[in-house]
Amino acid sequence: MKVILLKDIKGTGKKGQVINASDGHARNYLIPRGLAKEATSGNMKILERQNAAEDRKKEEEFQAAKELSAKIEELKIVLKSKAGNGGKLFGSITAKDIATELNKNHGIKVDKRKIKLDDAIRTLGVTIVEVKLHPKVVAKLSVQVLEA
Repeated sequence: MKVILLKDIKGTGKKGQVINASDGHARNYLIPRGLAKEATSGNMKILERQNAAEDRKKEEEFQAAKELSAKIEELKIVLKSKAGNGGKLFGSITAKDIATELNKNHGIKVDKRKIKLDDAIRTLGVTIVEVKLHPKVVAKLSVQVLEA
């Protein structure tokens, strides 16, 4: 019997996948527990529409991320911090500081976990920081640290 899975089932398949299950397994386990529904022509059409809507949504997210990436790459963030001899900062500039500055001065909300810093910025000068907006879109942001 062909069934459409409604949830991920370990060892069986992923949500939205059409599988061949034995009649007993489908009728006595999968369907009564709400894990699957029979793959009738009506249910298959509904599944196709859901997949098409999901693809459109993913494409819109990708386009929005590309637009935001272009906007971010034009920006230059300027942060001020106290520094000692040789341009070493007394503290450090972290991803949280950069995210706060982006939100406060430019109105761009980016999660601090999306900002890729190998290590906190501890010196004066310009640093190029990567911001991962989407699995396929990475923006490069210029962060300049000046002495306060």
